[in-house]
Amino acid sequence: MYFMFGSRGVRGGVPTASLAVRDDDERDRAGWTPPEKYLPQRIESACDRSGAPLTYNHMVVQTTAEADADRVFHALSDATRRDIIARVIRHEESVTGLAAHYPMSFAAVQKHVAVLERASLVTKQRRGREQIVRADMSAIRRASRLLDAYEEIWRHRVAQMESILAEEGTTEP
Repeated sequence: MYFMFGSRGVRGGVPTASLAVRDDDERDRAGWTPPEKYLPQRIESACDRSGAPLTYNHMVVQTTAEADADRVFHALSDATRRDIIARVIRHEESVTGLAAHYPMSFAAVQKHVAVLERASLVTKQRRGREQIVRADMSAIRRASRLLDAYEEIWRHRVAQMESILAEEGTTEP
């Protein structure tokens, strides 16, 4: 579980702040957004000594899940990063070893690995003077499920278009 704190402000003389609390499982529940989640609620905070209630912002939770998906898709959008993931899925490798496979500088490969790490697709572990990169298989499986869900949506849309075109084809002489 983790917490995110937004900026503090004063609205009508009452101090406010956004506070979002999330479980890791909540990330996996795509589309789970009942309407009441969007309504701000007033909650008391043990950290707030002024006694004024805090506003709980439910939109932060939804935005964070979408931002996570955006980071994954951004990381997978580059061919070099996809190749790095394929290599580290087979076996862990140092950043130096990865850099030897590409016609770019060590710093450029390091930046690619940093993008993958921000998307939680890989992890780095220091071993002596080297940083070993390994795939985070649970994150890759989540990304795969997300891509499968999008594929299902698009297949359904294509089937609907085919159905509409078939209906239009039978009504014309």
